[in-house]
Amino acid sequence: MGAKIGRIIGAQPQEIVIADSTSVNLFKLVTAALRLQQANWPDKTVIITDNGNFPSDIYILQGALDLLGGFTLKIVPVDLLVGATEAIVAAIDERTALVALSHTAFKSGYVYDMAQVTAAAHAAGALALWDLSHSVGAIPVDLNGASADFAVGCTYKYVNGGPGAPAFLFVREALHERVRNPVSGWFGQQEMFAFDLDYAPAAGIGRFLTGTPPLLSLAAIEPGIDLLLEADMSRLRAKSVQQTEFLIALWRDLLAPLGFTLNSPVDATRRGSHVSLGHAEALRIDLALIEAMNVLPDFRAPDNLRLGIAPLYTSFGDVYQAVLRMKRVVDERLYESFSAEGIAVT
Repeated sequence: MGAKIGRIIGAQPQEIVIADSTSVNLFKLVTAALRLQQANWPDKTVIITDNGNFPSDIYILQGALDLLGGFTLKIVPVDLLVGATEAIVAAIDERTALVALSHTAFKSGYVYDMAQVTAAAHAAGALALWDLSHSVGAIPVDLNGASADFAVGCTYKYVNGGPGAPAFLFVREALHERVRNPVSGWFGQQEMFAFDLDYAPAAGIGRFLTGTPPLLSLAAIEPGIDLLLEADMSRLRAKSVQQTEFLIALWRDLLAPLGFTLNSPVDATRRGSHVSLGHAEALRIDLALIEAMNVLPDFRAPDNLRLGIAPLYTSFGDVYQAVLRMKRVVDERLYESFSAEGIAVT
């Protein structure tokens, strides 16, 4: 199944495995990348990310840095509506060891130019690691085409694996024998059933496996992957762009006059498959939509209503009805019946 996901994200079958959670996989790859840099380029001590990265990713970076010592984390302030790619490229210098970013920003949906950022990292002797959680299954990704070094991602969003579905990790083949899994376990052992007391990493990407895989959860992933492959990512992306453009047009005509702002890029080439709309009462509007209107967006602080479009099954009628119901919630002030007290996220 890792090989199947590889076909969706531009990776070779031998470069990707499904294992653990996104956070655990990110920790594995961040630590492996930094140990490699420590051994070869000890003067490279800076890890670059942005202030719009998923907070859990930043926590993992902080934990790895605390464990290894000798590195500093530089969180670059960026505009995740326009120009974030250029800001990150400008921040990379000869001290940079690793650039770690979410390919598609979780709040705004901004999509980085992976090839441009990776090329800038490599030109400075740095490595590039991408979190594809909001990209895989929603937009075309070409890890090999961009010469990416590492990547992680989840399968429970656009891959449709469901809650708790295991994640995946990617390591460029040229790095396989140079990096080591910091969470060594029996599934990554060279001869797992020999039960030797000394760990010897398996050849290739298998060295990044750790424990016994969750077989039932793995089985639940496969139909979603097969559907994506059958539908073809270029066709799904075309539909996604049409639907997000449609949603933005409806926002402009029906929701902007009610105080909604567009918190996602206007440029479709820099936008993923979700659109964020801002409103001062976003959380209570979100609760009203979920509880009373049978619409399921989510809320992200401080004011984002995030509408995810899964082009496999989201229809244009779904988009239209969601906007009409959102308009009704505000027109009729239905959100006033809901309390946001004690609620941080939906």
